[in-house]
Amino acid sequence: MDAYAVIRTGGKQYRVKQGDTLHVEKLDGNVGDSITLSDVLLVGGDALKVGTPLVAGAKVEAKITAQDRGKKIIVFKFRRRKNYRRKNGHRQPFTALQITGIKA
Repeated sequence: MDAYAVIRTGGKQYRVKQGDTLHVEKLDGNVGDSITLSDVLLVGGDALKVGTPLVAGAKVEAKITAQDRGKKIIVFKFRRRKNYRRKNGHRQPFTALQITGIKA
């Protein structure tokens, strides 16, 4: 069975395995840099290791493949009968990661 991990970054949790590509909240670093994610909540595979709250000594290695911004969303605020309309656009920055290794 393939090893997988549950990591926490940007206030969200992701289930990852080696070779996965995912978009996370923006992290510091340039394209091509390697980073280590140390907030590992669970490591699965042959033997399950659950952290309390983190698994001691577990790390997930990843490579930054892109620093970009997501699709534009429209924020429209409206109050009926009050002549109140506010239109705003927003593009959330993200970092694309490729998981290169899981070390339990």
